Amino acid sequence: MNNRQALRALIRKDIRSVTSSVQLWLPMLIVPLIIGIIMPSALIWAASSMNLHSINNINVILETLNNLMQGGQMSSLAAMTTDNQRIVYYLGLYLFAPLFLIIPVMVSSILTANSFAGEKERKTLEALLFTPMSMDTLFKGKVLAALIPSILLSWITFILYGIIANILMYPLFDKLMFPNVNWIILILWVVPTCSLAVILLNVLISAKVRGFQEAYQLGGLVVLPLLGLIAGQATGMLMIGPWMLLGTGAFMLLASWILLRLLTIWNRREQLAESQI
Repeated sequence: MNNRQALRALIRKDIRSVTSSVQLWLPMLIVPLIIGIIMPSALIWAASSMNLHSINNINVILETLNNLMQGGQMSSLAAMTTDNQRIVYYLGLYLFAPLFLIIPVMVSSILTANSFAGEKERKTLEALLFTPMSMDTLFKGKVLAALIPSILLSWITFILYGIIANILMYPLFDKLMFPNVNWIILILWVVPTCSLAVILLNVLISAKVRGFQEAYQLGGLVVLPLLGLIAGQATGMLMIGPWMLLGTGAFMLLASWILLRLLTIWNRREQLAESQI
């Protein structure tokens, strides 16, 4: 078996190990469904159809949007005639964008925690290490087995959200509003690079710890900076723009390169075999 065949076999094996366990694949479907489709759709629908001034503290949100408009961060709001339009525009095209980074982070954490740590728990890592497969092929297989489903699930959620968002927003604006430049850069550039960085970090963690639960908990800490990003976007303190997204993707790519170098230095066949003992 050559390296390419071994790589495909390893990817299929890792994906099957996830799809065969409801405890792994169910959270991977439920979380994107809730934070990427149900919750955003419900909020956009409510903001487009309700009398906003009957909602407590709505003036705080409107004041935040007014400050963003006057500061030039969301100048397009000035052309909108109603508060419903402004809030729906802000929700659909800005506020929910950081949530879509949680999806690849969460999916990547589950898949990669199941890679080396899962192999250790199932007592299959030792047999894998004694195959003629090179360590380079082994790590590529582990990374691709997590990267491909992570990106695909993020893109599918994005498409479904976009369809629903356009359906809900069209009666207010009489045109298709989604996606804008921010979303295109986010999905095509930031999501893949963020997924790769998180996967490499989690593969590194997964190869060092002894169990799936430990690997998943440590890898899940990556979500914390995203929560800060969401809070900044919600309060208007930190508005995501095209240049910020391009820079974030470039930073993630650099982080991926550093993590890849660490993986090649720290995780050799002998070290992984010793971790089984």
